[in-house]
Amino acid sequence: MNPRIPIILDMDTGIDDALAIIYALQSPTLEVLGITTCFGNGDVATTTRNTLMMVELSKHTVPVYAGARDPLVGQFIPTAEAFHGRNGLGGLTDHRPQLRAEAESAVDYLRRIIRSRPGEITLVVTGRLTNLANALNADPGLGFLIKRVVLMGGAAFVGGNVTPVSEANIWGDPEAAWVVFHSGVELVMVGLDVTMQVMIEDAQVSGMDPRRAYTPVIQEALDFYLAAYNPGQPKGHRQAPLHDPLAVAVAEDPSLCELVGYPVDIELGGTMTRGMTVVDRRSWIRNDPNVLVCQSVDRERFLREFCTRLGFPLLDPGSVGPL
Repeated sequence: MNPRIPIILDMDTGIDDALAIIYALQSPTLEVLGITTCFGNGDVATTTRNTLMMVELSKHTVPVYAGARDPLVGQFIPTAEAFHGRNGLGGLTDHRPQLRAEAESAVDYLRRIIRSRPGEITLVVTGRLTNLANALNADPGLGFLIKRVVLMGGAAFVGGNVTPVSEANIWGDPEAAWVVFHSGVELVMVGLDVTMQVMIEDAQVSGMDPRRAYTPVIQEALDFYLAAYNPGQPKGHRQAPLHDPLAVAVAEDPSLCELVGYPVDIELGGTMTRGMTVVDRRSWIRNDPNVLVCQSVDRERFLREFCTRLGFPLLDPGSVGPL
């Protein structure tokens, strides 16, 4: 029997992060050591509460550590309410989990757990990279002790979702992304190139397994999420991307995506391009790759596992496609 893969989830828990938490906790092969939280799809108090609620509803016990309140430069400005609602989970119902976050900070936890298991832990980041950047700044040798960082973020060869070239998680703290991309840690970038190819649909949401404790919360949240991605469209014909669950899936099974190494840098100064993941494809320039970029995805295999694991009905694969 193969040993389970030890991972830490680092999240700004909104709707797709919530799905990613369930996906990870229901995995037969992942060992979720802990979850750290960050601002992003809400302030850190909101994202921490949402994280605790999803752990509780998943019937698991995993420690949760609150992290960064603000980016490395400047202050957090909420921008995700249109897609995640005022409470990060659709905004309709306030839920109060019984679980509580640990007293230890996210950065102290990351430093402690990674140093206790050098070369073993995969870190899956589905929000801003601020917690990891803060940990690396405080402990410069830490990056060499991380097995791998799988991040949901960036847009290699497609447009951005905040600006024409910038994806939200990188755009939300590009200075933190710059620190991580220059740290020497092994990076896998699960960007919009592949996450916009894996969609959830109305029929799946309405057909969720009613016996699962998280089903009512997820159905409510996904109805909001589908409406946000399809303004003006009636129920029954809407689709929305599963950004964050795909990052967890790639951490568990990298063969889901075609991974190609590229030199990738982060634009910090451009008025139109701040937060851009700049991928150097010039074959005649001898720059060593620092990022494994996901270029394609086995969509049907991922969706089959996602639906089975979370209790969604399986649809004809031919019906699921990009918006």
